[in-house]
Amino acid sequence: MRLTPEVYFKKVPKFLQERFGNLDSELFYINEFTFAVAVILSAQATDKKVNEITPALFAAAPDPFAMLELGEAKLKQYIKQISFFNNKARHIIGLSRILSSPPVEGCPQGGVVLKNRSNKDHPGASRHPSTGGELEWRFPKKYHNQKELMALPGIGRKTANVIMNVLWGAPLIGVDTHVMRNAHRYGWVSESDNTPEKIERALMKVIPKKYHAIANHVMVLHGRYICIARKPKCDMCPVRRYCDFQQK
Repeated sequence: MRLTPEVYFKKVPKFLQERFGNLDSELFYINEFTFAVAVILSAQATDKKVNEITPALFAAAPDPFAMLELGEAKLKQYIKQISFFNNKARHIIGLSRILSSPPVEGCPQGGVVLKNRSNKDHPGASRHPSTGGELEWRFPKKYHNQKELMALPGIGRKTANVIMNVLWGAPLIGVDTHVMRNAHRYGWVSESDNTPEKIERALMKVIPKKYHAIANHVMVLHGRYICIARKPKCDMCPVRRYCDFQQK
């Protein structure tokens, strides 16, 4: 019996919600800028490893302005346990330089001034350099699209898709190792779909549109904890009766 996307997304999200809670990224972040940084750091690194170093980093540099003040050398000290930290540090500083330069909605840091909220309630809040008001950094609206995001340092197609999906609910799929593996495992893509971009296009066609917004989270969590690369935990999988992987 073939595991179809319709059956998969009817059953797996409910199972994951009961087991893990909300279907969301497992990366630690405190605002939109820090999420982008966390996604950049997660390339070829586990979320668990990234989450070990980002709380201290984001306490020191919660927005692009503070990250520039921190500087590339000090940034490397925070992230040196992460793979390719030299390149990632360069990208993050380049990203910070661009995002901290243009004034947006009266805030030089691109953030949005928040009223009647304290730093205690919002650990990602920092002080507006002009008014002293509290702000939570958010991407300017111009970056709420794939093309503009991908023009920023360190942000490729997968990173842009993940940022847009998590932060703004865009129906996009970031094809990581779990999505790539299981898309082939279930027969949802062909052997010729051998790049993340090809797999993304194929999945967007075969997965019903009503599931596009959650597809990334569902496939990543399911692939990370249940339908893993070696010895998948088929005994606890909610779609095992529909999946013929065990027979292959």
